[in-house]
Amino acid sequence: MSKILIRGAKVLGGEPQDVLIDGDTIASVGTGLSGEAVEGAEIVEADGKVLLPGLVDLHTHLREPGREDSETVLTGTRAAASGGFTAVFAMANTFPVADTAGVVEQVYRLGQEHGYCDVQPIGAVTVGLEGKKLAELGAMHESAAGVTVFSDDGKCVDDAVIMRRALEYVKAFGGVVAQHAQEPRLTEGAQMNEGVVSAELGLGGWPAVAEESIIARDVLLAEHVGSRVHICHLSTAGSVEIVRWAKSRGIDVTAEVTPHHLLLTDELVRSYNPVYKVNPPLRTERDVMALREALADGTIDIVATDHAPHPHEDKDCEWAAAAMGMVGLETALSVVQQTMVETGLLDWAGVADRMSVKPAAIGRAAGHGRPVSAGEPANLTLVDTAYRGTVDPAGFASRSRNTPYEGRELPGRVTHTWLRGKATLVDGKLA
Repeated sequence: MSKILIRGAKVLGGEPQDVLIDGDTIASVGTGLSGEAVEGAEIVEADGKVLLPGLVDLHTHLREPGREDSETVLTGTRAAASGGFTAVFAMANTFPVADTAGVVEQVYRLGQEHGYCDVQPIGAVTVGLEGKKLAELGAMHESAAGVTVFSDDGKCVDDAVIMRRALEYVKAFGGVVAQHAQEPRLTEGAQMNEGVVSAELGLGGWPAVAEESIIARDVLLAEHVGSRVHICHLSTAGSVEIVRWAKSRGIDVTAEVTPHHLLLTDELVRSYNPVYKVNPPLRTERDVMALREALADGTIDIVATDHAPHPHEDKDCEWAAAAMGMVGLETALSVVQQTMVETGLLDWAGVADRMSVKPAAIGRAAGHGRPVSAGEPANLTLVDTAYRGTVDPAGFASRSRNTPYEGRELPGRVTHTWLRGKATLVDGKLA
């Protein structure tokens, strides 16, 4: 069993300490670790870098099976390791859809085989994501993949009866339904956020109420059923207020925000660059500020990337024809550092809570989101927070390059990632 001594790391941004990994476990944490316990250990000089528990992404599109031209489990998990993630939850909108035990087990086993991070499949709520008939929720939960999160992400479960039945079903085994909140009739032909910019550009507007009305309905359904509901990629100030109200009533609701919704606004759409086309759309500066405040005060529980890779030809085209989505695994932590840490809204312990502890708890990711302390699994990420660099997608591990940050300077760089004591990223290079 190998030993690794991480020397002088700021655990959760605190005072520098040494962390000894022995095999797949953290053996000890302290200052000036030495002696027989560390004899023969590989030394990693942290030099004041920040050490966090391995990040957990509750919302990743790995595209396999069916769209391997965009991403595979291998390339997606390599991107995850590059971004500091030790566990990702893979969305169900693959081809075929992950609506059976067989498909979720395939994705799960591919993750185990490649070994860059743990892959937990998310099961579809409805057969074929068609919103008409519940998928095999129980069978997916009882499979080797042990699915606990279910979502038709990419589509909304817009039928209230189907949504209620799903909430009732997963309650029996402590599962959660993750809703893509988008009322389809209100977003027919929508191309971007409905507002001043859409009016000026003549693009079909995507109103905030299309998201907010579904969230309002679903938190009430969750309260009625006594079940858990999770809101995917919350994007508006109004949605924040609904979730805040629901939590004040004791409703079991959690919510996520993406890094791009914490930084980018609909003003960027003026360029007509399809790299900014995403679902839900980029919103206004007011929405961005509300989302940051809500993440800081805990109304929004977690950051999730909604990593949505697309091949070049699906993005390098006219705006109306372009696919929606952005890659995000390799830039997520940098964007959170810029928008939340450098603005004083969160410290590094808060980042660990929103990007590791809470997503692991929501998704029941065993062994992840644990404290950086002796006896815990050695799922860790080391971050050079002083680094500043320009984003160059040519260097991404992801198969796709549709990042909105190309050429933008972002802070921070993940230098090392360990999955159960095994290095998956060393000095910024994949192991």
